[in-house]
Amino acid sequence: MNFSQIPGQKELTDLLINTVTSGRVSHAQLFTGPEGCGSLALALAYATYISCENRSPSDSCGICKSCIKYNKYIHPDLHFVYPVIKDKKNPEPVSDSFIEQWREFLKVSPYFSLNKWLSVIEAGNAQGLIFSGEAAEIIKKLSLKTFESDYKIMIIWLPEKMNLTAANKLLKMIEEPPEKTIFLLVSEEPDKVIPTMLSRCQIVKVPAFTYQEICTYLEKRFGPDNARIPNIAKVANGNIVRAIELYENEESSVLNFERFKKLMRFAWKRDVISLISWAEETATTGREAQKDFIAFSLRLLRENLMLTLDQAKNNLVYLTDEETAFSEKFHPFINLKNIHPLAYEFNLAYSHIESNGNARIIFLDLALKVIRLIR
Repeated sequence: MNFSQIPGQKELTDLLINTVTSGRVSHAQLFTGPEGCGSLALALAYATYISCENRSPSDSCGICKSCIKYNKYIHPDLHFVYPVIKDKKNPEPVSDSFIEQWREFLKVSPYFSLNKWLSVIEAGNAQGLIFSGEAAEIIKKLSLKTFESDYKIMIIWLPEKMNLTAANKLLKMIEEPPEKTIFLLVSEEPDKVIPTMLSRCQIVKVPAFTYQEICTYLEKRFGPDNARIPNIAKVANGNIVRAIELYENEESSVLNFERFKKLMRFAWKRDVISLISWAEETATTGREAQKDFIAFSLRLLRENLMLTLDQAKNNLVYLTDEETAFSEKFHPFINLKNIHPLAYEFNLAYSHIESNGNARIIFLDLALKVIRLIR
């Protein structure tokens, strides 16, 4: 992964390059920013640049032995940690249990969601976590000397998913790592990373992509003559992961949209029987898909509030054409009086799903509360 492959982030890229050329690379850094800001891609490009044997003032060379191995994610001094799942074959899984799938997945694109990764490893209803056994693997790997590069680099994707026991075991190593060791943590929710780990990292704030940067990326990846790209880039609102998912997974977005419309229509009619069926149907999807629906719903609630507040004239509404058609009639039901309790209930449902609660009960409870709040 080269810096030149990232559509934008020029100012931050220059700053990261300067840390390398000036010899001020921090041993523990946490990359974070708005959802879909490309923080993982940036960490990968940074790691590649640090290890490049013939780097230029603006990027890694891309052709040295180190770059070739980094681009295949097989460099012996590059290590990964990421959420995985337990199953019958792997009752105590670590990241290396899924390393082949991870490498192939990264080669396709460094822009993806946790839900997308879990679908690749066929997580089903399981939640992705970094389990306690991972700490021992990290300590073992980083206790060895470097093989080829000056530095050993450990990229931890989503440290907020790390088991508390594993996180506590790593604190000492992150604070005082072995010589020539760099930790690059990539977080989407830094407030959920344990404070003692967060305090040991230098924070790298990654900005969202611009509308034009997302358009440029989609055109380069999927072709320049697609009429959907401008609309998708607008709805993505700086989130490159969402833009890709909207382009590739139109069916998933349509299903979430249809599910949201059913919930709101049944709630407005106070059709409890239909809401029970809706809750049972929604509960049959995997937990990550359920969380994805709730996140989708929160976005639509936000956009409809903006319509109610007449913010379309200020270009603060991000909806597809189909969503706009629905929201023209729906948005008056979302206002300053009910937006906070609605957002609270959807976020609470998200938290309960994440905690492995009974999905049928959670969604039925949510639907019944929406009845009271929507009218």
